[in-house]
Amino acid sequence: MTARPAPLFAPLRHRDLLLAVLAMGVVVLGSNILVMYPINDWLTWGAFSYPVAFLVSNLVNRRFGPQAARKVAWVGFALAVLMSVWLASPRIAAGSCSAFIAAQLLDIGVFDRLRHGHWWRAPLVASACSATLDTAIFWSVSFAGEPLPWVSWALGDLAVKLGIAVCLLAPFRALLWKMAPLPGAR
Repeated sequence: MTARPAPLFAPLRHRDLLLAVLAMGVVVLGSNILVMYPINDWLTWGAFSYPVAFLVSNLVNRRFGPQAARKVAWVGFALAVLMSVWLASPRIAAGSCSAFIAAQLLDIGVFDRLRHGHWWRAPLVASACSATLDTAIFWSVSFAGEPLPWVSWALGDLAVKLGIAVCLLAPFRALLWKMAPLPGAR
């Protein structure tokens, strides 16, 4: 059995890091605010925005590698949590803090492991696994001890997150085409 060659990654420039961190921070902060607004008995507005965090992570991972994606996750995490305590609520921030970093690190690991397969497999599987973990942690931490409607919100949000993960494959692929390929990269 032959080993696969190590993938080549573009160097992560300060501008790229700043853009990725800002995108991650805006998505997480926005989602933390939107999750406080239910649409109905089984869904909140946050379910529609949060999957974009996985898109950001997956694009950074694909182009710059898992180490760069982890850097973006940690810095974006710190920014979003600080802002969430102030603009959302401490309880939402605590749930988001726990869920976000666990889900992002899982996403990065799963994506990196599957990066050599079909272009759609790594982002889809990584996002599905991470959305499930994120949902379980976020809702159980943020709403523990609250009346049970949060369980239906969690299930509704997860269903929407998984659906959006599928829909985000098109922007993922389109953005990959816009990224200049590296010489010898697979």
